[in-house]
Amino acid sequence: MAFIRRVRTASGATAVQVAEYFAGRQRIVAHVGSAHTDAELGVLMERARELLADPAQGMLDLGVEPTPPVVGLVGTPSGQGVLPGSQTPAVAVGRDAAGRVVGTGSRLLFDALASVFTALGFDAVDDEVFTDLVIARVVEPTSLLDTGRVLRDLDRAPASYATMKRTLTRATTGKYRDRIAAACFTHAAASGDLSLCLYDVTTLYFEAEKEDDLRKVGYSKERRVDPQVVVGLLVDRHGFPLEIGCFEGNKAETTTLVPIIERFQERHGIADMVVVADAGMLSAANLRALDDAQLRFIVGSRVTKAPVDLESHFHWHGDAFTDGQVIDTLTPKTSRGSKSAGGGSENDVKRKAEPVWDPAAHPRSWRAVWAYSAKRAARDRKTLALQETRAREVIAGERAARTPRFVKTANGTRTLDETSLARAQSLVGLKGYVTNIGAQLMPASEVIASYHDLWRVEQSFRMSKTDLRARPMFHHTRDAIEAHLTVVFAALAVAREAQNRTGLAIGNLIRQLRPLRSATIAINGTTQTFAPAVPHPSKRSSTHSKAGKVTH
Repeated sequence: MAFIRRVRTASGATAVQVAEYFAGRQRIVAHVGSAHTDAELGVLMERARELLADPAQGMLDLGVEPTPPVVGLVGTPSGQGVLPGSQTPAVAVGRDAAGRVVGTGSRLLFDALASVFTALGFDAVDDEVFTDLVIARVVEPTSLLDTGRVLRDLDRAPASYATMKRTLTRATTGKYRDRIAAACFTHAAASGDLSLCLYDVTTLYFEAEKEDDLRKVGYSKERRVDPQVVVGLLVDRHGFPLEIGCFEGNKAETTTLVPIIERFQERHGIADMVVVADAGMLSAANLRALDDAQLRFIVGSRVTKAPVDLESHFHWHGDAFTDGQVIDTLTPKTSRGSKSAGGGSENDVKRKAEPVWDPAAHPRSWRAVWAYSAKRAARDRKTLALQETRAREVIAGERAARTPRFVKTANGTRTLDETSLARAQSLVGLKGYVTNIGAQLMPASEVIASYHDLWRVEQSFRMSKTDLRARPMFHHTRDAIEAHLTVVFAALAVAREAQNRTGLAIGNLIRQLRPLRSATIAINGTTQTFAPAVPHPSKRSSTHSKAGKVTH
């Protein structure tokens, strides 16, 4: 049986050894080192205990074990200092030389994220510097020039700035994004459901004054006037990224959907899937293209379409709705309306019952699902009241502003648009959805629930903009911008997977792991790296365990 023993040396130091009994005698298994101070002795005793104990430790459910301390035989410079708090003067190199900390780093955090990177299959890229760039962006997004500092803090020897730039070039020429996207697809297919995918777009701006072929001034959700690019992101129903695309900054959102979907289909040979997008993607060309590609879709409708879609309801019931009421009906494919071959409407207002959509029976219409919520109605009424007040203030000259909603101008005179206001008030509480999925395949409630999953892609965009700080960009060429998005794409996947494993937001996870620092100590002619003490599972984990016990 092995045990720890302390032996006084001739120089007055205390040697720490791991020994065992063999054939009735003590046999030294390992000489850990010699200490001149209590601090050094504590370090060596802890090192000896680690040699005796099982090094496996749990770490926030990430599935990675702390790297065991490594002892390397290296020379120790003469005249080295002493550990903080020690009063022992520095001595020359020797068997009983004093120890000193030569470095600390958040190696545990790096190893944890690297294990997620590998588990996702991203190691197929086989580029160590690219891996470093991705992990550094997850931990602390910064400029390429400052990335070396982040990596050093993670106890990682960074590549030079020039090498990092060459890696971004390799990411484009080596088609790293294709490999990352393939690995994302494999992971999502194995752990989730790819029958429903969510799509949304955002804009990323640049600290630049001039436009070029890609970076152009266009519509910005943040109302910026800087050159920008439009980025489209496709995720699975849990928010895990599957495809990313970059478009010119002045490109309309509606024209980005089909290219991304076609690329995804071509890359993975997908034929049967449901694409969910918000009302910004609602264009006749988009829906027709998706339908022609035999893809099913669920797209948010604009409330302005409600009077046409719900014409029968308004005819028979007025603008009265009950909380939670769902109306399954038709919506015209084009603004020209949905006329049948005989000239009549496919949604006959004279019939009280709403038609059940059928692609063969209603070739000029899509299926429309409308839902009414009393809570949404109250929120809409509050918004309309504020808009009406603002309109009246502008008309009265009490507020200087561009022409707001519900203000019409005729012959230079501003008046309140009573008709538009009344129409908007009659539509409060309504939310519409357009789809080409029949009721026999997907009931209205499931259509609505599928659309509501869109918050997950919005969450992924928020992560890319805040946690991963994809913007502003400081790259100038298209290849560099595409390579930057590839790094962000991979980092987003690592961050989402880390969150899924731990149940913690990526920012919270990093705040918990980054302070757990390994320390490398030079003592007695050797360097010893000590892993940090990992706290016991948090209350969150305990709660999960209790829930698991109940479930089982």
